[in-house]
Amino acid sequence: MTMDLTALHSAVRKRLEVVADHELRDSDPKAHLDALMSAAATLESLVRDLPPDCDPTLRHYLERQSYMKALAWLDAKTA
Repeated sequence: MTMDLTALHSAVRKRLEVVADHELRDSDPKAHLDALMSAAATLESLVRDLPPDCDPTLRHYLERQSYMKALAWLDAKTA
């Protein structure tokens, strides 16, 4: 694969962290939604720009929004 997995790994992790931030969601729903929209937009942009030689398993996880599986795949490849 010719792509840099670091940015993708970071974007997947960030989106999952924002989703899991119940404290922010409960204390400031608008800020939580804004953070979620930002994280999602970043990740969607990276997924849209995946190179043709991207691993099909990773592509499947990302396109189906199976972010926990994508993170586990990325963790294994970037460790």
